[in-house]
Amino acid sequence: MKVDKETEEKEIEEILEDEKVQKALSETDKPTKKTPGQRKEIFLLIGYTILIVVVAGLLNFLLEAGYLPISEKYFPLVKKLILGTILVTAVLFLNSLLRKIVNRKVDDRASAYNFKSLINFISFALITLVIISLVFSNWYATLVSFGVVSLILGLALQNPLTSLFGWVYLLLRKPYEVGDRIKIGNVYGDVMNVGYFDTTLWEFRGDYLSGDHPSGRIIKYANSKIFSEYVVNYSWPLFPFIWNEVKFYVSYDSDFDFLSRVVTNIAEDEIGEAMMRRVKRLKKILADSMIQELEIKERPSVIFNAHTNTWIEVTVRFLVQPKHSGPTKSLLFTHIMKELKQHPEKVIFPNTKR
Repeated sequence: MKVDKETEEKEIEEILEDEKVQKALSETDKPTKKTPGQRKEIFLLIGYTILIVVVAGLLNFLLEAGYLPISEKYFPLVKKLILGTILVTAVLFLNSLLRKIVNRKVDDRASAYNFKSLINFISFALITLVIISLVFSNWYATLVSFGVVSLILGLALQNPLTSLFGWVYLLLRKPYEVGDRIKIGNVYGDVMNVGYFDTTLWEFRGDYLSGDHPSGRIIKYANSKIFSEYVVNYSWPLFPFIWNEVKFYVSYDSDFDFLSRVVTNIAEDEIGEAMMRRVKRLKKILADSMIQELEIKERPSVIFNAHTNTWIEVTVRFLVQPKHSGPTKSLLFTHIMKELKQHPEKVIFPNTKR
């Protein structure tokens, strides 16, 4: 059933208005559009900040001059509130300013996401420090009290704290970033979000799929998992490709020279040139490494293996981007089968009626 454009846009708007959908979208890293209005936003931000600071300063002046009808015993509290307002405003201003600078200057989405997360974390820590310094006047007693409380909380919140350290580790060591395709433990997925305590994956494969296709499910796990599980990253920036294979079976009576020639030609026509460029790039990267002597073929290869007493396993091995693995395998398999079935006298498949 066809749906007109207006109806489709209306349905999309209804979906986007759903609270759960909005929450899920807020947890993903959306690309920031660089628009001319950003300069206007910066001026507004500066204007609001100056206004708040001026108002706070004016209130402090009026308080000191005795123009405000406030009892003297509340003077210290009011002055602390004014000072706290100025400091928190300054921190929030710097937070917004730095985030906008990151949006403008950092083109890589994963790096921008990490920078903004770090800026938010530091801002939260500074605001917390400002509040504590204003509420507690006796720093020594406060530090002792917080030491005891921290010890208790550390024991009670061991896993969340470990996850927070895991987030710091992810920022520093970068075993994976937003947008990477990874495997951690037995889970496969594309990284959607790296939070302070957990990571969100858009799963592929899963329980009901065998190929490299999204399952439609979202997986969340604590960042502490990074310390106990191995991580397989399919998106190494210097060489974001993987080796993959297409397999099928033929009879021992098939013409292997003909089969190898036809399959190789099809594979080279589809992905040969792109694969050759990728392998040359990999060889340059590995030139000064410990594995520089590793033999890597620059073009798709065809391999024959004895499978059973009746059939031969034919494997077509090629290089592909991880997220294009499924479509590329399907494309190659379809073209190979279409061509080989035109020569039943030279290529005999299982269950072929002769």
